[in-house]
Amino acid sequence: MTLWVILRRWWWLMLIPIVITTALVLPDLLNRGGSSSFSTMISYSAAQSMEAIPRTDGDYQDIWRAAELTVDAFTDWVRGNAFAGEVADEAAARGVMIDPLALAISADNEGAVGRVYLSWANGEELATIADAVIRVLGTRSQLYFAQLGGEPAAVTILHRAPITPAPPPLTDRFGVLIRIGIGVIAGIALALLAYALDPILRRRDEVERLGYKVIGTIPKR
Repeated sequence: MTLWVILRRWWWLMLIPIVITTALVLPDLLNRGGSSSFSTMISYSAAQSMEAIPRTDGDYQDIWRAAELTVDAFTDWVRGNAFAGEVADEAAARGVMIDPLALAISADNEGAVGRVYLSWANGEELATIADAVIRVLGTRSQLYFAQLGGEPAAVTILHRAPITPAPPPLTDRFGVLIRIGIGVIAGIALALLAYALDPILRRRDEVERLGYKVIGTIPKR
């Protein structure tokens, strides 16, 4: 009953934070039509060139194990700043200027199969960046791994995913609701504060809570 009294008496005060937060998030709601970034994935396999190492008596298991170790090393290489710098240089040669620090590159691998994940704000530029990544994987590895004997590792592209709009992060999807919810909580807090600071007694139960007995009331009509 007390909550209903507060809501009925101070509803206009509760609306103030809600209106303010709604006005602040309205531009975000209107600009959510397009995607802010695009993503793609490249899977590959890599192995040391057989011409770069002397012949051994090992079997095929040795070859597969060597390929797994090569892809493991490639995964660490792709995650580093040096790889991003090589991709930026190759993309610049193709007419796309990018900041290596702004390029989102991640990588993982399973056995002898590695995966490179790319994210960029422009879909057309991302296609060029993906081409640059493939080029760097196939031609620059010998600059970073001495065990390759000066020859780049043999890289085979297994799959290149189409460029698709990346889903918005959770903060973008729920940020509007969270901010409006904060406005609702702030409005309720203002109403409770106004009720607590209100010195006027308007109801019989408010008088009785002060320890007084009501001996009579005057109706409104």
